[in-house]
Amino acid sequence: MAAYGVGIVTGTRFGDEVTQYLERIDETLRPYGGKFLIHGGPYHRLWGDWLSDLIVIEFADMASALSWYNSPTYQAIKPLRTNNTTSTIFIVDGVPADHRATDILQ
Repeated sequence: MAAYGVGIVTGTRFGDEVTQYLERIDETLRPYGGKFLIHGGPYHRLWGDWLSDLIVIEFADMASALSWYNSPTYQAIKPLRTNNTTSTIFIVDGVPADHRATDILQ
């Protein structure tokens, strides 16, 4: 089942370090099959307030996502992000193709 790396970024201090991070992250994803599904806006707000940037990276499964995040190549660039952004980052499992909203009631 697919897993997703999700980032909710509420602030970014753009500069050389963020540029380096963006230039290098794709190479860290490649060995683990990670690919960007969402990388910021623009947004069409339908309800409520949203003042953040959303990033979603898809992986084949949780093991691949965790292996990427813990890999030496990602850990080497992670400070470029953490030193220059305010964010919440997590990895979450997707749902099967036949998932229905009521499945969570079981």
